[in-house]
Amino acid sequence: MLLNDYSMIAFANALEAFRMANYISRRELYRWEVVPITEQGVVASNGLQMHTTGDLRTLDDCSMVMVCAGVDVRRATTDKVHQVLRHLAGRDIALGALCTGSYALASAGLLDNYRCSVHWENLAAMREEFPRIRFTQAVYVIDHDRFTSSGGTAPLDMVLRLIRDQHGRQLATQISEQFILERQRAEDDCQKAPQPECIGPGYEHLAEALQFMAANIEEPLSVLEIANAIPLSVRQLERLFHRYCQMSPAQYYMQLRLQRARELLTHSALPIMEITVACGFQSASHFCKAYRQLFGHAPSEERRQSKNRPDIAVPGTVSARTLQQAERRIAA
Repeated sequence: MLLNDYSMIAFANALEAFRMANYISRRELYRWEVVPITEQGVVASNGLQMHTTGDLRTLDDCSMVMVCAGVDVRRATTDKVHQVLRHLAGRDIALGALCTGSYALASAGLLDNYRCSVHWENLAAMREEFPRIRFTQAVYVIDHDRFTSSGGTAPLDMVLRLIRDQHGRQLATQISEQFILERQRAEDDCQKAPQPECIGPGYEHLAEALQFMAANIEEPLSVLEIANAIPLSVRQLERLFHRYCQMSPAQYYMQLRLQRARELLTHSALPIMEITVACGFQSASHFCKAYRQLFGHAPSEERRQSKNRPDIAVPGTVSARTLQQAERRIAA
């Protein structure tokens, strides 16, 4: 089931794995329908319109329904979407989500007490909005009759896992070979994996430090506390950050907190004061000043711009020099 502005790459990666399963096995192991949520059809986020093959009534005959979404998923998730998904859940049809399709299931109340994967850009906002869902940074999650994937190429990994469970490892491996896939990612693989060029001596300690930082956004740890937890000396930790991140631990931590704030501003309706607290700032004035110095505009302007642009840009990496300038101005 496609929602407006759905992710074409997520959709294609899921569908093509099922097609290749039929091609290799020379049997019709899977059949599918592509259904729009509206009679007028839907357009992908890249502007292309998909030729659909069925309507909403078709879904009642399916054993699984995957909802695929993308940018501006809140606008695309209408009351009608909720009604359809709740109806399918009432018929005990397994439900899946591709990319931000997890938001449609979550807002319909169909992921409460389930584990769930969603694209990392939407993860912080959805954690705040849906506390009864057990969100994870995994590439995909299979939890009983709920199947959620984070987006991009992750749906391919999830569907390969389904094919492997239903028809054996050999078929899943053959599909991977056809797609020239280096490896099949497991359910517990994280979305943000270290890039090969970043891996080197001491990187495992840096990765551990990054995990501590990411897990302690609301109540930031001191650099000394992070170093002691690994354990390393502060000087050793600083060397690692300068080697792999070209910035100090404190600078990286600031970037992480402000990028989290940016995600919440653009992907949630949380008040700025709540975002201030959620990102570990003592006061709104301190937060606004830090945000402006780092990104060039106030948090309120970020919120206003995001409402007027459905295709939100992914926050980029900020240079160490920019961070140093921001820190000096904030301290002043």
